[in-house]
Amino acid sequence: MNTIAADRAGHSLYTQSQVLPRVTDELAGRCSTELGRTTYPASGIAILDGSRGDCALGSDPGAVVPGIFGPARMPTLKDAPYAENSNGTAWMTNADRPLTGYERIYGTVGTQLGLRTRGAIEDVAAMADRGGLTVRDLQRQQFANRVPAGDLAAGDVARACAALPGGTATGSDGKAVDVSGACGVLKAWDRTMDTGSRGALLFDRFWRRLEQVVPADRLWKVPFSATDPVRTPNTLKTDAPGFPTALADTVAELRGAGIALDAPLGARQFVVRDGQRLPVPGGAGRLGVWNVIEPTWDAAAGGYTEVLFRSSHLQAVGWDGSRCPVARTLLTYSQSSNPKSPHFADQTRLFSGEKWVASRFCERDILCSPKLKVVRVRR
Repeated sequence: MNTIAADRAGHSLYTQSQVLPRVTDELAGRCSTELGRTTYPASGIAILDGSRGDCALGSDPGAVVPGIFGPARMPTLKDAPYAENSNGTAWMTNADRPLTGYERIYGTVGTQLGLRTRGAIEDVAAMADRGGLTVRDLQRQQFANRVPAGDLAAGDVARACAALPGGTATGSDGKAVDVSGACGVLKAWDRTMDTGSRGALLFDRFWRRLEQVVPADRLWKVPFSATDPVRTPNTLKTDAPGFPTALADTVAELRGAGIALDAPLGARQFVVRDGQRLPVPGGAGRLGVWNVIEPTWDAAAGGYTEVLFRSSHLQAVGWDGSRCPVARTLLTYSQSSNPKSPHFADQTRLFSGEKWVASRFCERDILCSPKLKVVRVRR
């Protein structure tokens, strides 16, 4: 559980404040079963020999009960210029102040970062360097919809596409596919997952296929380096055997579904609420998109037609010198599951339009709400 907090005095905090069994690396090394010797290093899941008394979990000073870690053992970062975590390791919460020394059960150290973490570190570090941040800056970041995978690879993909002999590539079914139309679309793509972005859907579908046919350790020319974790790996291997196949299959898939290669993303990534199509901005975590969207693909129904996993409760909070916080929030899937409720899709519509709800904490803010209704109750 990654927790990040800040206050109006400029202090920041990151911590993994959670209840975890007190499995130290030493205990796991001494007491793991044969299976546990594989699972613990790989995923932090410990499987211990329960028949041995010397393999008990023990206790930490400060722990509320025996058998769990105390607060002092939890990864914690205080008063860094920024703190960021995109459901990843605590190690790179701040790239200038890496966290180390914690047990494997809390996460990894020195291992390859996901593209979403890499992109977030770049963006948040740049904001911290600029300084003078406002809530509006945070709102813009949420809906920037930048695609780090696109920044790293789309240019190389477009050039390799244009270099294919005759503008064709062979699909996984052995058929030749004219992919020439995809080259220009990828070159012109703005590298975002905005609803109006043309080429976003093409790259998204291509990237998913490429990851399926090219092993992760063969995807990049420059490998991961623990001394440069935010910028590595990089430089796409466009000569990988699966590259033209992934491109051919993507083009064939979209054409077979009647979807133009340069279709605006929002025309093909949407949800239907109250009979109305609502374009959905954002993209998959595998692309590195901050505004993460994991949609359901249904080519026959027109593309990505539902979103089962996404950015959920959004907050942009700051202070303007007064005692009242400035807060903008959004519950992307809306508050009610009752289709007859006015709150069944209201915030989903706001999300579609990249708009926010003004949260009102202080009396003066509440009283100036245009939707305020006062009901006086008397005995």
